[in-house]
Amino acid sequence: MFDENTVANVKYYVYALIDPRDKEIFYVGKGVNNRVYDHLKCALGTDIRNNKYDRIRDIEKDNSVEHIILRHGLKEDEAYNIESTIIDLLEYINKGTDNACSGHHAFDRGIMTTDEVKRLYSAPPLNFMGDECMMININKTYKRGSGHDGIYNATKGFWVINKNKLDLIKYVLSEYRGLIVEVFKVIDWYPVERVGKDGKPKNRYGFNGNIAPESVREKYINRSVSHVKKQGSANPIRYKL
Repeated sequence: MFDENTVANVKYYVYALIDPRDKEIFYVGKGVNNRVYDHLKCALGTDIRNNKYDRIRDIEKDNSVEHIILRHGLKEDEAYNIESTIIDLLEYINKGTDNACSGHHAFDRGIMTTDEVKRLYSAPPLNFMGDECMMININKTYKRGSGHDGIYNATKGFWVINKNKLDLIKYVLSEYRGLIVEVFKVIDWYPVERVGKDGKPKNRYGFNGNIAPESVREKYINRSVSHVKKQGSANPIRYKL
């Protein structure tokens, strides 16, 4: 644990937890005071189960988790940005961590290819979406670099959708990081039962489809919707701009 003098001077910092058996970073975080040690304390002092705590318990059977400070003496926003950059990079090179979520601003300012950056800032805005269309944000379901099949699989399901709207939706716009990356024509919808966080069954819907006709596709593809997106919005579905 940090002593009082260290706590007073370290300010905000970014840290990593390392598995000494393979030297892999398995968690990245930002914090103040003794935040870096809280994960070990919770893993060994509670029965909470998740990938991070389970790994810590396994390490501590014969070894000790390594705690490293990557940067310190930071302001909070600086710590957020550094934490997010490291998490994003590790995920991009397939060295993902046990972090429960991506870093701060990972989806709107995170790692992009140069082509993605150019498209993001030069794409014309989309100012109209037909009543027969629905837009789905695939930030959390699309694995970058998985191509057209990856976009389709990330878009097709399964989503909480108003059942009364299903017959009206003919086209689905795939939105990734503020840009429409593909448009699909719906062939049919199908229900999928999922268990919600409350333990009760929830109906979700997926669709079978193919690429929309070019006359429809050209209205939407490679257009930006960043200007209509709300920061922090959790709902990936939009029926109107």
